[in-house]
Amino acid sequence: MFRNPLLLIALALTSAVALWGLVDTAGLAAYAQASTQTMFRQRGWFVMLTASVLFIMCLVLALSRYGKIKLGQDDDEPEFSTVSWLTMLFAAGMGVGLLYNSASEPITHYLTITEFDRLSAKSDALFITNFHWGLHAWAIYGITGLVIAYFGFRKGCPYLVSAPLKYVFGRHRWAHVVGWLGDLLAIYAIAIGLAGSMAMGVFQIQAGLETLFSLQNPGMSLSLGIFAVLVVASLLPCLVDLSQGMATLSNTALGIAVALMIFILLEGPTYFMMSAITEAMGKYVWNVFEQGFKTYTFFDQRVEGWFFSWTLTYMVWWLAWAPFVGVFIARISKGRTIREFIVGVWLVPTMFSIFWFGVFGSMGFYQIINPPEGARNILEVVQTDVAQTTFFLLQQFPLSQLTSAGVVLAAFLFVVTSVVSAAFVLGMFSTGGDPNPSVKIKLIWGIILSALGLVMILSGSIDAVRAIIAPSALPFVFIVLLLMVTLLKALKVEARS
Repeated sequence: MFRNPLLLIALALTSAVALWGLVDTAGLAAYAQASTQTMFRQRGWFVMLTASVLFIMCLVLALSRYGKIKLGQDDDEPEFSTVSWLTMLFAAGMGVGLLYNSASEPITHYLTITEFDRLSAKSDALFITNFHWGLHAWAIYGITGLVIAYFGFRKGCPYLVSAPLKYVFGRHRWAHVVGWLGDLLAIYAIAIGLAGSMAMGVFQIQAGLETLFSLQNPGMSLSLGIFAVLVVASLLPCLVDLSQGMATLSNTALGIAVALMIFILLEGPTYFMMSAITEAMGKYVWNVFEQGFKTYTFFDQRVEGWFFSWTLTYMVWWLAWAPFVGVFIARISKGRTIREFIVGVWLVPTMFSIFWFGVFGSMGFYQIINPPEGARNILEVVQTDVAQTTFFLLQQFPLSQLTSAGVVLAAFLFVVTSVVSAAFVLGMFSTGGDPNPSVKIKLIWGIILSALGLVMILSGSIDAVRAIIAPSALPFVFIVLLLMVTLLKALKVEARS
């Protein structure tokens, strides 16, 4: 352990951020927000351009002659059935963020857009939400996972960001240096990004408990109590090999989320929601390509701030998670062709997100048009306590106590499985690709992830959480583009042979 420079530097870097946040949370949040504003203003165009290039690359690879190449040897068959594979893909992408933002994000965009265009504000808000969670997000995940899977299964490389660079450009010294930095940046981005999701989960669980038990302003004490339970639940599995158990827990959380979506769709105004989903699909397909290149250059500072806080923040959030989700997707995709991989990873989760936000988002808009009697307007809830939005929506339906408890349980399970999986991946990345990192390494990363999560919680603001994540992920933009180049070069060489 102490002879591994990458591990020592990664531990030192992430520990330093955690310590800074614990000592001076407000200072770290302020610095991150200022740095993020500067970087977005200077390089936001490059982030959008990168996401759009990855989007185009997915489309090109799926339609090209390379699409029939297998992720593995030519006679390898998929390890998992198509249904199981797709279920696990959903589990990878269906995290606590979807629960947290289910209705609140479309309504938040609506509040901004309605000042400019009241007629189409609701459909535009759904479109922007789908854009954030759709093809561009999964292109970032998909290309990262495709590169790792191709070089891992077909070329026998370790599951590391540096492996493709060394394989293709190994004769050049810069490839080893950049590859080492890529592994370090991947570790740092995963740690900070996962901590942000951990904080989001705590905020969501707290809002649910406040609703279930009618708690009034419990403050930070409840947040810290929830966090403590999450830490214990996350660290204990790191002591043993519970990979199968973690998959079961993750799929259970996904099952709860899908059941909630179906319940709302059938119990609510189905015609209204299905009409909204149909319109959202058409608008998304028609406008997604153009939206990928929008930088809102000619708008005022308010629109610029919205663009920074949402679209750019989401793109770098997906970049922060790309190494983590990419490794997971790669490991379950052996035996698939590149075309199968892209269809499964790129298109199917996007369709699910459109349905998810179509159900919850349109139901939120339905309550704006037809506010429930004797209850607060959902607009007020979003503006005063965004974490309560999902639970407020569920309270307008039968069995609200049961469905709210389901959201709390699903959020808890998503966070626990994410922390345990991230500790494993970080252990693997920081030990040269060891497929079975030691319990000690996993525990160390689990503790650091918990400390970083505590920092995010102490910030007390989801906006501050997003700002802290952004600087950690921006450098990874260049690494993803390099990975894409390595894949193209390797495929070109293979096509000639």
